[in-house]
Amino acid sequence: MGGAVGLKGTDGPRTLSQARKRGAKPVSPRRARDFLQHLAMMGQSVHLFAAPGSMGADIAMEAKIKFDVLGRIQKVTKATDTVRIARLMKRRKVDLLVFCGGDGTARDIHSAVGDVLPVLGVPAGVKVYSSVFAISPTAAAETVRGFIAGNVATRQGEVLDIDERLFRKSILSVKLHGYLTTPDSGYLIQSSKSATPGSEADEIEAMAKGVHEEMDAGTIYVLGPGTTVEAIAKKLRVEKTLLGVDIVKGDGTVIARDVDEARLVKFVDAKKVKIIVSPIGGQGFLFGRGNQQISPRILRQVGVENVMAVASKMKIAMLRPRRLLVDTGDVELDKMMRGYRRVITGYMEEMVVKVE
Repeated sequence: MGGAVGLKGTDGPRTLSQARKRGAKPVSPRRARDFLQHLAMMGQSVHLFAAPGSMGADIAMEAKIKFDVLGRIQKVTKATDTVRIARLMKRRKVDLLVFCGGDGTARDIHSAVGDVLPVLGVPAGVKVYSSVFAISPTAAAETVRGFIAGNVATRQGEVLDIDERLFRKSILSVKLHGYLTTPDSGYLIQSSKSATPGSEADEIEAMAKGVHEEMDAGTIYVLGPGTTVEAIAKKLRVEKTLLGVDIVKGDGTVIARDVDEARLVKFVDAKKVKIIVSPIGGQGFLFGRGNQQISPRILRQVGVENVMAVASKMKIAMLRPRRLLVDTGDVELDKMMRGYRRVITGYMEEMVVKVE
């Protein structure tokens, strides 16, 4: 829930309460509904077990899929409910456990079932670094269909999570918590996030120099998270919020730092706005992971033609498969952004990469 309001996650009751005060809305129910509706549209026959109420049954009912309720939950659900339901599903010997959430939920599932039960994640978190998630709800439904048909094998997927407290201080500390057995549907499953190799420094510096020289003093630039975009901010002599979204002008004037969606809306009505983002290393996501502040609403107002993608040549080369991804939650917007896109990779250098 914390992505659009700039909280970089909602682990823990205090942060969750803060997100609600900022107007955050639950993301998981919509993503779970999309997954189940796609599964139903495929005509896939499954025997579905669902947690009660908001944790599953309500959503399955909306999707008009037959289901059996399993277990009980608290009125205000917590991680203990996730663990308890997952353990019940393990005892029922279900063929596949599908959960909807982020890395924190993946950790809860891992603590409940270990690696003995096949598990698939439908991405709905701010942090989605683990390699147990499909790239979208639609991809999750396709994966389930292939798994049921016996066309998809399984593999060990990493369960990664970050320290949110450090993350909010712009310190990225990623820890491996274990492995889950997950369906291996190839390009439909995301890879783990990878760190930026130190050897990329020269490429990033050259890219930043080229972008800086082309920046217009009167244009407003929305700078996405990450070290690649931070290099551009340094050329402007601007202190970048490493893991947040900042707004600056091309002349180096700082308009706002570490903004949420609500603050972004106030500035994107201006006529001259560009968004600069870099794909997540190892995964290739341009939007939908870690930068939910730049929401579908923002992207539509600015225009997809005003999105600038930047990356080192090494970052692009390390993508397997070599592609960029968008998963904004707005299906029509995602379709608009797909196709071949120029990525600035060096000084006066570009690559053309397919966005899927």
